[in-house]
Amino acid sequence: MKLGLLSAAMMFIASNAMAQHAHTSRSPNETGQSQFAAIAEIVTLLRDDPGTDWAQVDIKALRGHLVDMDNVTTRASVERTVDGMSATFVVTGDQVVAASIRRMVLAHSPMLQGSSDWTVTAGEMEGGASMLVQTGSEEELNQVLGLGFFGLMTIGAHHQQHHLMIATGRSPH
Repeated sequence: MKLGLLSAAMMFIASNAMAQHAHTSRSPNETGQSQFAAIAEIVTLLRDDPGTDWAQVDIKALRGHLVDMDNVTTRASVERTVDGMSATFVVTGDQVVAASIRRMVLAHSPMLQGSSDWTVTAGEMEGGASMLVQTGSEEELNQVLGLGFFGLMTIGAHHQQHHLMIATGRSPH
């Protein structure tokens, strides 16, 4: 019995070491920075799908969306105010960032509302956009405040499918 367990443990250790060695030896897995990786993932899916309508594929549009995501995530400024059970996020940036903010906030607000029990209202404003999130309880408000604007923008695991739709020329909204 002990010999069997020892043999199994040695096989596990050996196979784990081999897997680690294979992973690090001349077969990189990382495709680069995140925008490039997202595009690479979509390109792989499209090329693997024999039904891809290449006349509709628009990787440039996907890249534009990823640039918007990056602009909003890394270059936008956010001010938050709380009034009762509501939080308002005023998101602003320079002219280029403001355009990205408008596209992202106005497109994502309905997705956020559909993925939560909150009422979400977005609107354009000079320098960007605002997003009002109305909650029904103190616990929900605390969640909204804890997540903040950037956390809220991630809610609703639709981004991967959203990217595929953009890349294939279909409207994701």
